[in-house]
Amino acid sequence: MIRNLVIRPAEEADRAAIHALVDAAFEGPSEAKLVDRLVADNDVVLELVALHEGTLVGHVLFSRLLVKTGNRLVPAVALAPLAVDPGSQRTGVGTALVENAHHMVQEAGETLSVVLGDPAYYGRFGYVHDRAAKFESAYQCAALQALSWGDAPMAGKLIYAPAFSDL
Repeated sequence: MIRNLVIRPAEEADRAAIHALVDAAFEGPSEAKLVDRLVADNDVVLELVALHEGTLVGHVLFSRLLVKTGNRLVPAVALAPLAVDPGSQRTGVGTALVENAHHMVQEAGETLSVVLGDPAYYGRFGYVHDRAAKFESAYQCAALQALSWGDAPMAGKLIYAPAFSDL
């Protein structure tokens, strides 16, 4: 467990460090480019960074997601990506980021979060595939999971921010 971890909203001055961190964590540029585009397109709902002794060691981004149910569009969020510096993985950085972010999006009134990721990892936060199984999505598979905090749609078509179409 890393001590003295500081979690705060991402700032413009963090952009280069975030890009480098996400690139290193995912061993390639795709997710870093996704972050850059989500920011440029103003599709970010919440973006947090984790710092240890002044060095950026983690990043999480939640973008706007819409659930189309009939003729209604219901706002939700997509957790993507979550990145931790390779040298700081398995130290609680990712957990701290996700837990803080969940608290903040709930406080802001969000009722549904969707993630495409490792069920064993994201299951620790309450994400389950069963909650996402009835959603129509290009990403529909066992790794598509959802977590809700109230009156959220149980089914419908997931409409991701345009940046996801480049993945």
